[in-house]
Amino acid sequence: MQLQELSDQFPEVQPGQVWLVGAGPGDIGLLSLSALKAIQSADCLVYDALINPQILDLADEATEKIYSGKRGGKPSPQQKDISLKLVELAQKGKRVVRLKGGDPFVFGRGGEEALALVKHNIPFKVIPGITSGVAGPAYAGIPITHRDYNSVVSFITGHNANNEEIDKVDWTTLATTGGTLVLYMTLHRLDLIAQKLIDSGRCKKEPVALISSATTDQQSVLETTLQKCKSYSEDWNIATPCIVIIGKNVTLRSQLNWLAEQAVTE
Repeated sequence: MQLQELSDQFPEVQPGQVWLVGAGPGDIGLLSLSALKAIQSADCLVYDALINPQILDLADEATEKIYSGKRGGKPSPQQKDISLKLVELAQKGKRVVRLKGGDPFVFGRGGEEALALVKHNIPFKVIPGITSGVAGPAYAGIPITHRDYNSVVSFITGHNANNEEIDKVDWTTLATTGGTLVLYMTLHRLDLIAQKLIDSGRCKKEPVALISSATTDQQSVLETTLQKCKSYSEDWNIATPCIVIIGKNVTLRSQLNWLAEQAVTE
């Protein structure tokens, strides 16, 4: 069976519906068949800043593409305005796909958008995507779980609803569980987070990997330690988006780096 024949068996977005679709972290090959069908059947694509342009090209030429990207430190549309735009388009009878990087429900504000749709009685569907916190380490040769190292994984974001410091995080628990920590949107808070973890009992020599532009042609990996992260410097020249992995699992990269790119070590 050809790929297009398989895709034809999947349901299409219907008029007046909004589908929250995860596009994955960058590599077009990680897009699901359900996501592909949604994109191909949409009248409108409301898309994020980090969507691979090749994914946008999968849409029909007549599909309206509406940029709604949010990037830290740069002018961005307000979340409430994005949610209301989805409602407005659906109320006009459009077939709407909200195309989000990674997974809509993993630090993607998808829950907020879904609640707005519920409030306005807009039918919706969620198509999960592969989150960068899973795909990034995999493409870097770092398993986030391993029987010899950990049975716990914690996913943490560097922003709360007000884009403030995450002071309410229980760093002591995170430091002492011994699990792998996967940090989203924390690059410019990394020195603070590293200090909190060390102060809470995490070993200062704990291996750390910084994965920039995960799964894309621009992916790069910097390997360091928690102690060196305390004095995080812009001299490291790490580009965003960046996923940070903390844990002994990082040491497995020396054997499992299947992409075989050259890591930078600090």
